[in-house]
Amino acid sequence: MTELPIGDVLHLLQNGAVEIEGILPWSSNYAFLARICEGALQVGAVYKPRRGERPLWDFPQGTLCQREQAAFLVSEALGWHIVPPTVLREAHHGLGTIQLYIDHDPARHYLTFEGDAALRPQLQKIALLDILINNADRKAGHVLLQEAGDPNGPGRLWGIDHGICFHTEPKLRTVIWEFGGTPIPPPLKEDLVALRTQLGQAEDETLIALGQLLAEPELAAMNRRLNRLIDRANFPQPGPGRHYPWPPV
Repeated sequence: MTELPIGDVLHLLQNGAVEIEGILPWSSNYAFLARICEGALQVGAVYKPRRGERPLWDFPQGTLCQREQAAFLVSEALGWHIVPPTVLREAHHGLGTIQLYIDHDPARHYLTFEGDAALRPQLQKIALLDILINNADRKAGHVLLQEAGDPNGPGRLWGIDHGICFHTEPKLRTVIWEFGGTPIPPPLKEDLVALRTQLGQAEDETLIALGQLLAEPELAAMNRRLNRLIDRANFPQPGPGRHYPWPPV
C-alpha cells in the first residue's frame, strides 16, 4: 500500500483524475484497473461502476457499489482497516466505487495460508466483519496477502469484494470457518461494543453515511447482528444449509 496517510489516500481517490488502464478479467461485474492522479501523486485503483453490476435476484439493482462503500465504513469504524480505502464517486462510466489497488500475489489466497498462527489475529477480524455485514461471498481469493516490508513479518491481509453484503436475511457464505466454536478474543469484543456505542449516537458521521448507503431495514439487521455478536462467547459454526461460496476461490 502507498505510504500516504489514509486521509490523503481517500482525498486522492475522491478527487484525483481517473485514468482507465484496462478491464479486470474473471470478475462477475465490470471492474476496471485504473490510475488515480493528482499533481505528482498517483495510486493504482479498482473502479466498479454501478452500470456494470450484474442483476441479482436477492439484492436490489444498482446497490452493490453502495454496499462496497458501506463495508469500508464499518471496517474503519471498528478500527480494523480490513477493506482497502474506498470512495463512491463519478468516473468514466458513472457512479461507482474506486478502491485502492493492493499489490499481491494472486497465487496466495486464504486456502494457501489457512491455519497460519501469525495471521490468526487478522483472520479473526475478517471472520467477525463478515458475520457483522452478512457477507454472502467471502471466497478465498477475496482475502489478499500483502507481503510485509519485514521479511520475517506475517504480511498484511486485506478483504475485498463486498458488493453482496448487508442483506436483511441470513446469507453468510465464507471459506473462513477455522475459528468456529473458539472464543472471540476480548479486545475484538471491546471493538464491537465500541462500535455499538458509536452507532447509537444519532449525530455519528458513520451512522449517517450508512443510512444513505443502506436501506433502513438493512441497517437495523446489521445492528441486530452486532448485538448477537457481542452477546456470543464464541465464533459461530456453520449449521445446515449453504454456508460456503461457490467457487471457493
